[in-house]
Amino acid sequence: MSDTTELLDRAAAWAAAGEDVAIATVVQTWGSSPRPPGSRLILTRSGRMEGSVSGGCIEGAVADAAREVLDGAPPKTLEFGVSDEQAWAVGLACGGRVKVFVERLS
Repeated sequence: MSDTTELLDRAAAWAAAGEDVAIATVVQTWGSSPRPPGSRLILTRSGRMEGSVSGGCIEGAVADAAREVLDGAPPKTLEFGVSDEQAWAVGLACGGRVKVFVERLS
């Protein structure tokens, strides 16, 4: 069983147990992004997190966006990199850029 399958199984189990679940998926990378496209992070309203979209560089910002989506905001695409306006607040230490899609799973 792949890591992705195990992660999605865990998300399904959390949802079956009544948790609100969001999933963040790396959809595009440029340069030296730490995670390849298809990498996922699952999050619950109660604060559970599993997986990774960046190796820790942007998970906090992605978790904030996931909470917004769980609160009713539409799915959203986030983009992070060292050269954008977020570079001093949230960025990839290794360089590169990453685009992450955040949506409600349950």
